[in-house]
Amino acid sequence: MQRSILFLNLTPVFIACTLLITILSGCVTMKQFEELQISCEEIDKENTELRLASQDAVIDLTECEGMITTLTKMREALVVDTARMGRFVSEAEDEISRLRELNDALTNQNGGRLAALNDENRVLLADVGLIREELQVREDALLALEADLAQRSADLEARSARVEELEALLAAREKAAEVLRKRLQNALLGFEGNGLSVEQRDGKVYVSLEAALLFASGSAVVDAGGRELLKKLGDVIATQTDLEIVIEGHTDTDNLKSPNIPRNNWELSVIRATSVLEIIMGQPGVDPSILTASGRGQYHPVDSDDKSKNRRIEIILAPRLDDLFDLLKE
Repeated sequence: MQRSILFLNLTPVFIACTLLITILSGCVTMKQFEELQISCEEIDKENTELRLASQDAVIDLTECEGMITTLTKMREALVVDTARMGRFVSEAEDEISRLRELNDALTNQNGGRLAALNDENRVLLADVGLIREELQVREDALLALEADLAQRSADLEARSARVEELEALLAAREKAAEVLRKRLQNALLGFEGNGLSVEQRDGKVYVSLEAALLFASGSAVVDAGGRELLKKLGDVIATQTDLEIVIEGHTDTDNLKSPNIPRNNWELSVIRATSVLEIIMGQPGVDPSILTASGRGQYHPVDSDDKSKNRRIEIILAPRLDDLFDLLKE
C-alpha cells in the first residue's frame, strides 16, 4: 500500500515536469531545455528506483506478515502448553501436599511402628537391589542376544546371496544339460529306441547303449557299427567345453570265468568301458582329461527280467561344477 501511494505521488511530478518542458520549450534557450530534460530524466530514474524499492518493501511486508502469522500460531501453542503445564504444576502441588500429609501421619506413628517400617524399607531396598542386579543380568543377556541376532541376520543374508548364486549355477547347469541332450539326440537319431537312450537327470545327460550295439557276445572289441555310433558321440563331445564324462561298463549276472583276460564280469565291464573311451578320445577336439572309464560289473542292473538291458555302456556327461564347489567352499 505504501509503495502504491509513493508511486501515485511521484507520477504527478513526472507529468508536471513533462508539461513544463513542453510549455517552456517554446520560450527558453536550447541549453535550458536540455538541462530541464536531463533533470526530468534523473527524476524519472529516481522514480524507477523508488518504485523498485517500493516493490521490495511490499515483498518484505508480505514476509513480515507471514512471520507474524507463524509467531501468532506459536504463541497460541505456547498458551496451550502453558495451560497444560499449569495444570501439571497444580496436580504436582496437590500430590506434594498429599505426600506431606502422609509423611506427617507416618511421623506421628509410635516408635515401634516406625522401626517396623524402617525394617520393611530395608528389606524392600535389599529386594530392589537384587531386582536391579537381575535386571542388569537380563539386560546384558538381551544385548548379547541382540548382537547374536544381528550376526545371524548378516549370516542369513550372506547365505541367501549364496543360495541365489547356487540356484543360478544349477539353473545354468540344467540349461546346458538340456542343450547337450538335444544335440546328442539329434546326432544319434537313427539309433535311439534301438538299444540306445538319451536322458537328462539331475543336471546330467545319460547316454545308455546296450552291449549288442557295440560288442559281439563276450567280446570287448567295438564292432564297425559301434565305432560309427561312438564317433558321432565323440563329435558332439568335441564341441562342448567344461564337461566331465564318465564311461561305465555294466554286465549281466551270468558268470564269466576264463584264464585269459577278461577273466570275469568285472574285468569285462572295465575293458569295454576303456574300449569305448579310446574311440571317443580319438575324435578330433576331444580333451582326454575330461574322460573317465570305470567298470561296475553286474552290480547295478536296470531290468531284473531282461539281462540284455543290463549288458550296457552308460556314458554320463555332466557340466563341470568347479564354480559351484568354489562357492560352497566360501
